[in-house]
Amino acid sequence: MRALRLLGDRKLEISEVDAPAAPAPGEVQIKTHAVALNHIDVWGWRGMAFAKRKMPMVVGAEASGEIAAVGAGVTGFKVGDPVVPYGALTCGQCKNCQQGRDNLCENVQGLAGFHVDGYAQDLYNWPARLTIKVPKGVSPSDASCAPLTFATVEHMFFDNAKLEKGEVVLVQAGGSGIGSAAIKLAKDIGATVYTTVGDDEKAAKAKALGADEVINYRKDRFEGVVRKLTKKKGVDVVFEHTGAETWNGSLLSMKKGGRLVTCGSTSGPTVQMNLMQLFQQQYKIFGSFGFTMKNVKDALDKIAGGTSPVIDTELPLAEFEKGLERLESRRVFGKIVVRF
Repeated sequence: MRALRLLGDRKLEISEVDAPAAPAPGEVQIKTHAVALNHIDVWGWRGMAFAKRKMPMVVGAEASGEIAAVGAGVTGFKVGDPVVPYGALTCGQCKNCQQGRDNLCENVQGLAGFHVDGYAQDLYNWPARLTIKVPKGVSPSDASCAPLTFATVEHMFFDNAKLEKGEVVLVQAGGSGIGSAAIKLAKDIGATVYTTVGDDEKAAKAKALGADEVINYRKDRFEGVVRKLTKKKGVDVVFEHTGAETWNGSLLSMKKGGRLVTCGSTSGPTVQMNLMQLFQQQYKIFGSFGFTMKNVKDALDKIAGGTSPVIDTELPLAEFEKGLERLESRRVFGKIVVRF
């Protein structure tokens, strides 16, 4: 069977490898249909690992597929069921896992496609407890955007920032995969959405998604526009994932007592900030990493209900690297999906 493996920094190869053995007790075997690309794929491709990795490694951190076989003792799945895998190999035993806080597992073995083999392969075995059924009517491409992209937004907005109907939110980089998902999920609950983008073409697309105000940050200081739009009051919530370039502007965009939630630092991880501003304005800052199994299920339900992901490009497996280059260049609006 095929497996797309990372051999070294920026070195990918489609290899012919042995198909996996029959799934062990407690496992399912999944046939891959689609892999959605994320910045974590770009980081791994660049060699930006946070821990030593054994090469070659199968890439792909977010995917959809169908059940190809079921191991002994597994209930609730049958051959042909559409599914997505939960992307972290959690222990299932620690207190956090038992309480449904999967992303805080104390004994996690790693993230698929980054620390351990990922999903860019025709078949793989996966723990049944970390496999989630896809509702009827959801396409493989849309489903592939749920177990990381939509689930991350679910965790950021609703578990951490507690976004509510009627509130005003600033979504940074609305043209990205999670940015476009954040626009749609915030509008779904009746929030007012301001967003930033890097060019006029993306601005038009973000407006079409439902964003109430779109700011081209290459033309205007977004924090100044936000202060003007809110009559110097500021927004209730900032959805951050870009890092150094936008951090202090995001803080200036917040109202007193506002909440900022962040899950990324694609423009750089190091910032300086005014602590007096932090405590005098009584800001609440949430670091958000990963998501829970419940977030994935909720994301799939919302997609099935009509809140579909924005797909920028669909590519064949042979053009996986082309997709990474496009994502790295920031030319995307929405998600890049590789179909099997």
